[in-house]
Amino acid sequence: MQRLVQLVVLLAIAGGGWSLLSGWGPAQWREAAQRVGAALPEVAQGAGPAQSAPPPAAGAPQFAPPERGYSAPTIRVATFNIRVFGDKKAENPNVMDAIARVVKRFDVVAIQEIRTQDDNFIPRFLSQYVNAGAAPGGPVYDARVSPRLGRTTSTEQYAFLFNTSTIAVHPNFCSVVPDPDDRLHRPPYAALFRTNIRAPHTPFTFTLINVHVDPDLVGQELDALYGVYKQVQRARIAGDATEDDVILLGDFNTPVPAASPYRPNPSARSLTPSDLGLLARLPGLSPLVRRQATNTRGTRLYDNILISSLMTTEFVDRGVLDLQRDLGYSRPLTLEQAEMISDHLPVWGEFSAIEGRAYRSAAR
Repeated sequence: MQRLVQLVVLLAIAGGGWSLLSGWGPAQWREAAQRVGAALPEVAQGAGPAQSAPPPAAGAPQFAPPERGYSAPTIRVATFNIRVFGDKKAENPNVMDAIARVVKRFDVVAIQEIRTQDDNFIPRFLSQYVNAGAAPGGPVYDARVSPRLGRTTSTEQYAFLFNTSTIAVHPNFCSVVPDPDDRLHRPPYAALFRTNIRAPHTPFTFTLINVHVDPDLVGQELDALYGVYKQVQRARIAGDATEDDVILLGDFNTPVPAASPYRPNPSARSLTPSDLGLLARLPGLSPLVRRQATNTRGTRLYDNILISSLMTTEFVDRGVLDLQRDLGYSRPLTLEQAEMISDHLPVWGEFSAIEGRAYRSAAR
């Protein structure tokens, strides 16, 4: 997105590097920016359509034109560690249907812990559950799946599942992030996305880095992810252009005691910068979940979505999907039924579909 360098520097000096946890969230950054007034372009204040992006360098790979646009003002991006998502889970159609219903709540879902040797597992999941019975012209989901990753024979895959009506993935920017020093058990999987918002608006473009931190190497891997983030942030997309909206999401295995809305935990505390190691040094780092439990039992804050509040002003809202309460039909699922789906809860963030525009305040 287009930024005014002086404004960014001013905000960085004023706010430091841990914006949400020090009481400054994206809404507060937004308010500070609006106080600058004349220093902001019109679109940053929500007063008009986004400015057109500069043309890419000649011969640079580009997104294909969207087949059809949409006018929804926001998109939802989620992360979901689906415990041992593979052949055994596929034997239970009720569980697979529940996972599909989770996927269809969001525009993009970053999935961790796919464990199968079947290369058709995710395509079959999409065709038999997610896209089954889709109305003509309705949402159809596609996927990008990583190679099998890991140092042992128990390898895993990452995946991005996305609604092709609202989201496009860049054909040339979807790959495992190199880890030349072998500091990560499972190197992250990154991809560049764009919303299919209709003209004259400029689509929101963003890079997602899908991570699954080894629970036995949390400190080392969180430090290594600082380098991963900077590496992806520097990646050239077209000529000298880089993507400033880099979002890190997944299972960080942060050992933070937490509580759920109906399971109090006297040991619960807020996420702190020290819980994320070197990642906390990223300018304007904003974890979208700071205290609420993200495991199904409601005791730990493992999963998160990390954004830069200095760059990703498109942020709107955030939440944790409760599998028991939100997936039951006539009555809530039992804890045992929810854990058959996963021992983790989906974490989501909502963003403006228009580049550079905050749709509404998300202060909490």
